[in-house]
Amino acid sequence: MIQDGVIFVCFLLAFTAAIAVAEKKIGGKFFKYVPGIVLIYIGAALMKTFGLFSSSESVENAYSTVRGLLLPAMLMLMLLHCDLRKIIRLGPKMLLTFFAASISIVGGFTITYALLKGFYAPDTWKAFSALSASWTGGSANMVILQGILDVPENIFGYALIMDTVNYSVWVMFLFWLVPLASKFNKWTKADTTYIDEVTAQLEAEEERQEPIGFVELIGFLGLSLMVSVLATKIGERLPELGAAVNATTWTIIIASVVGLVLAVTKIGKLPGSMEISKVMLYIIIGLIASHADFSQLFQAPVYILSGFMIMFFHGLIMIILAKAFKLDLFTMGVASLANIGGVASAPILAGSFNRMLIPVGILMAVLGSLLGTYYGILTSYILSAI
Repeated sequence: MIQDGVIFVCFLLAFTAAIAVAEKKIGGKFFKYVPGIVLIYIGAALMKTFGLFSSSESVENAYSTVRGLLLPAMLMLMLLHCDLRKIIRLGPKMLLTFFAASISIVGGFTITYALLKGFYAPDTWKAFSALSASWTGGSANMVILQGILDVPENIFGYALIMDTVNYSVWVMFLFWLVPLASKFNKWTKADTTYIDEVTAQLEAEEERQEPIGFVELIGFLGLSLMVSVLATKIGERLPELGAAVNATTWTIIIASVVGLVLAVTKIGKLPGSMEISKVMLYIIIGLIASHADFSQLFQAPVYILSGFMIMFFHGLIMIILAKAFKLDLFTMGVASLANIGGVASAPILAGSFNRMLIPVGILMAVLGSLLGTYYGILTSYILSAI
């Protein structure tokens, strides 16, 4: 049993690195359907379940210190790719569709939770709020909400299972719809000429990516950690507003603002920030999982059912909007997956329609990364009141 905090962190880091290396070097169908981030969670949670990690003061201090330091740093680095000027140029049609998709997901969580509340474990509203942040942004947003709401690790495990199982089915469904785009667009009477115009603008502004160097890596590492420390100290001195806006929330908001400001400067154009932020994400997932326990997994079926219900309400609302406002399948599909799948899958779906549309998927997914945390907070307010 590991009782020393330093050994605990180093062991988790080594385990996380091993999974990341295997995912890249081995790949194959296994990692296609079971992403490395899920394996990290399952592996670390099993270690905790079978008693490898203790709950000693040293381990708990290391856990809270490292996670608290990396969360704001990771968010700031991810937002360096979020240039709001480019996102605005997507146009009102795409942006409004994206926001409609986000609201429909929050609505799906609200309806599902209200219908099945009696079947859930205590504090499930916190896990659903964290998952809402993921399905309107990405995994990083879910991790951030886990920290803000202090979601119990066991219940957070259910959210991660939903994030894997239900998300995978939804992605397959959207890709299955791609060949039916012409029939869908004919049914909704959609005009797709604006997509070509937006794509041309984005392609004209695309810049050549420079190679990642040592200076960029150490610079981003030092900058992100310093911003994290300063944001934490300032956040601790700001007032709490309700149950969701606390010191951690303020810390996240401050780090977000710094990331957005730097995104429109030369710093936002430098390579390396996304790679470092992904390292931080993997470590944070490992830390969270190290406090989980799979002894209550028998409750997972009702959570998976809930995930499909949320997807159903989301899809139904999107179809109604598509018919009412004559929206095309590309805009609908990418808006949905930019929320639920994020940067990892929205560009791929966009490219399956047309390779030149990949930048549109990227920008919409980045917008989700920016807003997912706040949709999660909104969901927490709604579900906690039910």
